[in-house]
Amino acid sequence: MHDVQQLDTDMKLKDMPRGKDSRLYESQAGGVQLHPHIELLMGLNPGLKGQASQKRQAYVEESLEVHVEPEQIFVRGAQQHNLKNIDVAIPRNKFVVLTGVSGSGKSSLAFDTIYAEGQRRYVESLSPFVRHYLDKVEKPKVDFIYGLSPAVAIEQKTVSKNPRSNVGTITEVINYLRLLYSRIGIQHCAKCGTVVQSHLPNEIAHRIAALPAGTPFRLLASVVDSHNILIQQAMRDGYTHARVDGAPEVALADIHLEEHESHIIELLIMRESVPASQDDTWHERLLAAVKRAMQLGAGSLVVDLYHGNEAILSEQRRCGHCGAPFPELLSSHFSPNSPFGMCQACNGLGTSLEVDPALLIEDPNLSLLDGALRWFGNVRKKGVNYTTSVLMSLAEHYQIDLELPWRELPQHFRNVLIYGSGAEEIEFNLSFSQANNNGSWTHNRVESYPGIIEELNRRFRQTSSENMKNWYTSYMSQQACPACEGTRLSSEVRSVTLAGRNISEIGEMTIDQLFSWLNELYETLDEEPLLIASEILKETRQRVQFMLNVGLHYLTLNRSAPTLSGGEGQRIRLASQLSCGLVGVLYVLDEPSIGLHARDQHTLLNTLLQLRDMGNTVLVVEHDEETMRSADWLIDMGPGAGILGGEVVVADTPERVATHETSLTGRYLSNRLRITSPRGKNRRAPAQGWLTIKNTTLHNLKNVDGRFPLGLLTCVTGVSGSGKSSLVNGTLYPALMQALHNTQEPAGPFASLEGIERLNKVINITQEPIGRTPRSNPATYVGIFDDIRALFARTELARERGYKADRFSFNVEGGRCESCKGHGQHVVEMHFLADVWVPCKECNGKRFNSETLAVSYQGKNIHEVLNLDVQEALAFFANVPKIARVLQTLHDVGLDYIKLGQSATTFSGGEAQRIKLAKELSRVSTGRTLYILDEPTTGLHFADVQRLLDVLHRLVELGNTIIVIEHNMDIIRNADWLIDMGPEGGHNGGYIIAEGTPEQVAQVTASHTGHFL
Repeated sequence: MHDVQQLDTDMKLKDMPRGKDSRLYESQAGGVQLHPHIELLMGLNPGLKGQASQKRQAYVEESLEVHVEPEQIFVRGAQQHNLKNIDVAIPRNKFVVLTGVSGSGKSSLAFDTIYAEGQRRYVESLSPFVRHYLDKVEKPKVDFIYGLSPAVAIEQKTVSKNPRSNVGTITEVINYLRLLYSRIGIQHCAKCGTVVQSHLPNEIAHRIAALPAGTPFRLLASVVDSHNILIQQAMRDGYTHARVDGAPEVALADIHLEEHESHIIELLIMRESVPASQDDTWHERLLAAVKRAMQLGAGSLVVDLYHGNEAILSEQRRCGHCGAPFPELLSSHFSPNSPFGMCQACNGLGTSLEVDPALLIEDPNLSLLDGALRWFGNVRKKGVNYTTSVLMSLAEHYQIDLELPWRELPQHFRNVLIYGSGAEEIEFNLSFSQANNNGSWTHNRVESYPGIIEELNRRFRQTSSENMKNWYTSYMSQQACPACEGTRLSSEVRSVTLAGRNISEIGEMTIDQLFSWLNELYETLDEEPLLIASEILKETRQRVQFMLNVGLHYLTLNRSAPTLSGGEGQRIRLASQLSCGLVGVLYVLDEPSIGLHARDQHTLLNTLLQLRDMGNTVLVVEHDEETMRSADWLIDMGPGAGILGGEVVVADTPERVATHETSLTGRYLSNRLRITSPRGKNRRAPAQGWLTIKNTTLHNLKNVDGRFPLGLLTCVTGVSGSGKSSLVNGTLYPALMQALHNTQEPAGPFASLEGIERLNKVINITQEPIGRTPRSNPATYVGIFDDIRALFARTELARERGYKADRFSFNVEGGRCESCKGHGQHVVEMHFLADVWVPCKECNGKRFNSETLAVSYQGKNIHEVLNLDVQEALAFFANVPKIARVLQTLHDVGLDYIKLGQSATTFSGGEAQRIKLAKELSRVSTGRTLYILDEPTTGLHFADVQRLLDVLHRLVELGNTIIVIEHNMDIIRNADWLIDMGPEGGHNGGYIIAEGTPEQVAQVTASHTGHFL
């Protein structure tokens, strides 16, 4: 069946009508009568429009042998990935939720079938010339999709890896603010702070005339020419006096200047007092004098009111105090990517390579003599040289015992070593002796000490040796640029203000603060600037309001794009789509509720419903219970994962799904099944002591003391932006890495860390990918691939051919496909776009050569084994305990459906996190490990959450400690201990609101988490 589109009658048409009558008709511009069937399909006969719709509908139903409602998207025979030739109807202009256990086929249906087909049809609708520059879009494995609208996918993925990209640029809010500042911003001189304005002669004359009667003034014109020629010409033109270099005015005849010297000469144009009675003649004379002065002064003049009160006024934009010129403001000037707008010191990046004081310290527990500072090294071993004699002189001057550990030295002395002594002078007794004692010299001098940082910077600038530069940079790290203070903008741009704030300060506001500021600005602007900026303000406020609606109130416009989570990036794109105001679109979203506290769910839901009410179809892959209950239509996929899934269990209203007998989702919605702790209500008590980190201040933390009970499952909760990640990931984890693993990972500021003697290891199980290339896969990551290769190497054929275990590795030459180097794919470089991987034609994606694939173990070659999912592999390797034990942990965390050789690049963040968790489960436990997880329920169905909860409690039962940052109320409700942060996000967060058992936190009225408990 053909996709029916409205065609221009200028096109030559050829088509064969369906049915018994197969006559062919052709039409040119204004052409002959078309066959009635063609008219109906193309909608070219307005009188038959209704009949066309009915007949087209009847034809579809006859072809598909199923009843299709006009207001629905109908999918017939979907077979993508694990979908089992399913048919599904999705009501149009409704809010539809797809749910089911992980791996049941939700994303395969929503993104890989429906959205992919929408994209393919869009590309096919473009001209051949345009399609030539686009990748060929493969048709998904589906018989047909009827009623498909233009599709937009809003997925969970990093918005951008470009450090110049941020929230403001992605949402385009910053573009409107730049336009706003260029139109009504007040420009100040970056040097002296004076307001920069341009003045017309009439305006200047009017202002002088408005001065109080009797006010003396004089008009001066600053002229540029050869000094003597200028003075002679001025005398001929009737001018009598001038001012030279700001000195009192003198007669022109008395001025004698050397030609080679530079001077500022200002001719006296007019000297008067403002008369009490001003007539037209005086006004005309004043205006003529102003014009004459501006003509001589190249558009500028000086108005001097005596006693040091004078102003430089110009037709161009110049500082009224120092005369510095400024360009007319454009919106591009406020961009760190423009030559005028960018900070010249850091080229608009906001960071520069600076000496990092933390990298100077080798070990704070050592003394300076034993090498506490890398700069001085081990003084005992070095002996006397220039550097060590500097240290000795400093110690003598400040009366310091160099045997003391660095951490016990006075803070003032530590500051002198690193930052210098300032104006204080020190007597240095400098000496140097060669190692072979063939010579030595001494030298005494009195001077201030510049400090290690200044000395490093000086040597770094002066050296031409690449080796030395590399050595100096080992002391350095990327820090906020000192010139622009990390704002990325030039001082000229930062000197433009609006309501007392520059655009950099606006960028540091949270979204809710920005919305309040825009409202205040709208109310307080004068009539003229409001008239200029009203439309800009309206559009800016609307976009900011959309960001508030999707729960992003705590973000700032300057927040770098690479630091955004997948959920935040998705909600930013959602806010951008709302501002577009499109109608008749199919929006496909992937778990938009990720990262949102229960308190903020209703604002997100209202946004999704707003999209629907605008006339769009909203299709959401989601596991959140409130979102499911709010849907117009709920599709439950399953019944299991992988090969056990791929079917539609039930598609109906949420109320009817809840009563469905075989729907796993329905059983949880109706409370026939509930997520519970394996310990029931018997919570563990904090009996093993506490891990305490004191006075944390990273980002918005307000001097917080974090107390985490050891040997328990602790949940850190709170609304988005309340400080959870700053406390756990930004401060506690790197501090533990430094203490337990001796790393240099920078931690947020804190005073002390107590209780670490009860731990021997800390592991942060993040959602970062388990690998970056197709070679990485679950089998290699969890460590069973070596055992699998050993099994193949012991087979009869492998022994006959002399194959060792490395023959079955796709990282080693010999057994792998050399065309793709064992990737199974080739990378295609896409200029200006991300690289694309395409299957290898030599091995058809199997990674190995034909000789290697000839070897089989229990009837399967190495490629076929890697193509097994976890559930199949468990049965296949049931008699190999070492492999089966690890596979069981993957099963326990709900990853039955992933394949052993599946590319690491295809896993979601939640799947990658659970693979890492399975790897930890498979290891022998020491019982003294601290595990940190950030939102491990991402992408998990109710049933998967239950399995995850069982696994977490299993780890705790072995004596380990687990800290989880989580919004899922089922995990929170079944934790041993809660630390709730807030009360709000951003600047209104950063406090611990409540801590204790879930029952205790539920009693705290100030806790949003407590309210939902």
